[in-house]
Amino acid sequence: MNEIKVKKVENKHELKDFLSVPKRIYANCSQYVPDFESDIVDSFNPKKNAGLSFCDLQPFIAYKGNEAVGRIVGIVNHKANTRWNTKTVRFSLIEFTDDPQVSAALLKAVEEWGRALGMNHIQGPMGITDFDKEGMLVEDFDMIGSTTAIYNPPYYPQHLEKLGFGKEVDWVQIRVQIPEEVPAKYARVADYCRTMLGMTVKKVKSQELFDHYGQEIFDLLNESYSELFGYSSLSKDQIDEFVKLYVKVVDLNMVPLITNAKGELVGVAVTMPSLSEAMHKTHGSMWPFGWYHLLKALKWKKSDHVDLLLIAVRKDFRGLGVNALFFDDLIPIFNKNGFKWAETGPQLETNAPELAQWKPMHPETVKRRRCYCKNI
Repeated sequence: MNEIKVKKVENKHELKDFLSVPKRIYANCSQYVPDFESDIVDSFNPKKNAGLSFCDLQPFIAYKGNEAVGRIVGIVNHKANTRWNTKTVRFSLIEFTDDPQVSAALLKAVEEWGRALGMNHIQGPMGITDFDKEGMLVEDFDMIGSTTAIYNPPYYPQHLEKLGFGKEVDWVQIRVQIPEEVPAKYARVADYCRTMLGMTVKKVKSQELFDHYGQEIFDLLNESYSELFGYSSLSKDQIDEFVKLYVKVVDLNMVPLITNAKGELVGVAVTMPSLSEAMHKTHGSMWPFGWYHLLKALKWKKSDHVDLLLIAVRKDFRGLGVNALFFDDLIPIFNKNGFKWAETGPQLETNAPELAQWKPMHPETVKRRRCYCKNI
């Protein structure tokens, strides 16, 4: 019987093995939505990932004989640890065959690496930022994944629980059918916001994002999300990276900004056609035909559903109807594009105001994900 060996990824051969692990695990899985392998490689490069200026990161690969059977990344986010007064090592990009020795060896490697850096707590799956994929899927394994969230086999959480990991927080996603007309409650509140409070829905062009709106949007996100679990504020360099990323793929007509009577940005919603099926067909690579599937989904044959990637409202404008302005603007656009239903990104189950905003559209709660943790 071959022993499980876990190694730090230190050369191109080991990196290739690291990238290959999901191909084995998800070979016949129609629900799995891969990341682009090039994006993963870039995330390890300090020249392409500004978050590494305040994080330690180490990828590991598990071998059984000469075969790669698992992978994991250890992350120490010093900014988050300072913000939350913790000594936590995170694990991310975890994948493993259904072998308890493999999952145990991978997590042990991150625990030991974290302890060597002075950490006493481990949590995950968590990335560097709140915009990375986070939370292990614990329900609804039969539903197709999304580009912004983790998909994993049902045995993953079973392995972690047997290793003594417990729940730290859960996220859920909300799924709604797109109504043919704006619900009366949204329309009424939106009209009040415009006529009585002087709020305006604004759409911007790509150059305006680069000029100043991109920075303003992410400043708003930093302020709005500052109290959310595990959040660490984005730096100027990180914001520049995200703006460049989103400009490439987002239809800005589906990104309403809300300004107040003074012209200040007080709300933003980022939505886009679902790329889940297109990304599934890419198998994690733009070549030889991945680019075609992605371009087709963005420009020619859009999905029948839309991803509601994020909503943020300035703290002093919460409860004043900003969300109704988003829906009043977006629902006609969704109908014009033929979208039948919409799905949010992961939302904390404890974030009652965020979850309550969907009630007029009779929401369905799906795809529960969990951040696991334990002391080390």
